Amino acid sequence: MKIIIAGAGEVGYHLAKMLADEEHDIVLIDKRENALAHAEAHLDVNILRGNSISIQLLEEAGIAHADMLIAATSSEETNITSAIIGKHLGAKRVIARISNPEFQLEKKKLDLEQLGIDAMVFPEDLAAKEIYRLIKRSSLTDSFEFGEGKLTLTGVVLEDNAPILHKSLIEAVQLVQGLSFTVVAIQRKENTIIPRGDTLFLEGDHVYFISHPERLGDIMDLTGKRKIQIRNIMILGGGLIAKLFAQKSQHKYHVKLIEGDRDRCFELANELPQTLVIHGNGSDVELLEEEGISEMDAFIAVTENSDTNIISCLVAKNHGVTRTIALVENVDYISLSQNIGIDTLINKKLITVNNIFRYVREGKVAALTSLHGVDSEILEFIVAKDSKITRAPIKNLTDFPRQAVIGGIVRGKKAMIATGDLQIQEDDRVVVFTLSSGISRIETFFK
Repeated sequence: MKIIIAGAGEVGYHLAKMLADEEHDIVLIDKRENALAHAEAHLDVNILRGNSISIQLLEEAGIAHADMLIAATSSEETNITSAIIGKHLGAKRVIARISNPEFQLEKKKLDLEQLGIDAMVFPEDLAAKEIYRLIKRSSLTDSFEFGEGKLTLTGVVLEDNAPILHKSLIEAVQLVQGLSFTVVAIQRKENTIIPRGDTLFLEGDHVYFISHPERLGDIMDLTGKRKIQIRNIMILGGGLIAKLFAQKSQHKYHVKLIEGDRDRCFELANELPQTLVIHGNGSDVELLEEEGISEMDAFIAVTENSDTNIISCLVAKNHGVTRTIALVENVDYISLSQNIGIDTLINKKLITVNNIFRYVREGKVAALTSLHGVDSEILEFIVAKDSKITRAPIKNLTDFPRQAVIGGIVRGKKAMIATGDLQIQEDDRVVVFTLSSGISRIETFFK
């Protein structure tokens, strides 16, 4: 595919990296010479310096023959304008990164598709939804549904009480009655392992399971986890992510929000009638103690300062808070969350990249998900007629990449955990975990 990306910031850069790794023809546009120089030095992409709302520049980039234009600069106005112009100049599909909640809330009043924008991504809203999802499944680090809810992917960190410690995958499967799960990946420190039958589970492993949702209890038992009841939540920071999350959660949980700007506190108090808004410095440990941090079940730090977010979450952990989530700007921090004692670190730009990236694969996959800090993807394919994946039982598929594993299959109304003897059929929905290096080879099996 020929893809033009406007914006070489973190979002644009990571998009370009992911797409270039799959040998797409990428043109990266930005006004900043230093950003383009960094991209040119590290990525196999074409670069153009200038403003993406320039008709001449877009034509020079090949907009008339572009399969996709992704407008992902830090300026919402630039993104919307670039997307509209790009569509009228011939781009088959255009996506714009936005930051104004009204574009999401007032879709009926303003249909941006009529203007030529095929899809919008809203980083703050995506981050708020991600946090809400993590809070709902608070015993787990990750939880995703596939096959219209018939299969579930869950992530769990093994502690010293996990019954499967020092057991192999084969031994772990034998601990429960009936085949109710498979393990698709283990994140061990900086390494991602595709497990085999003799792979041992070790303390500190971040293990990813595919299971039937009704058998989630088996995974909880095997990993020694208990269900955590979340009632009280404290939010540090009063920005857009905090507001959007509080709007989603204030009807279900008791929510306290701490914000340092007095005027912003009044705004939030008016907009969040069921949230207790407190004016104060969230880095003040004495204030956190006065506001009952030790009584909280979850602590969410989403200020604009990553260091404040990380440190305040560590303070919360030290006061016995069960679930901590911190927003960080540096993508490289994501894999460090378990090592430093915070349950989850999230990065809104990385979440945005993953969301945009699924549009590139639309038509080939029914769903696409990336895991925090893991260089991988989980894809849900709908099997086409005569595709390579249907030609033999799974264990006999030659050239199937070792960087990937089939986790489960949904056939009609029935969900099945993948076994070597199972033969995939046309119209099956197949959930595949793959390291990034195996994506292009996996796709050949489903064409």
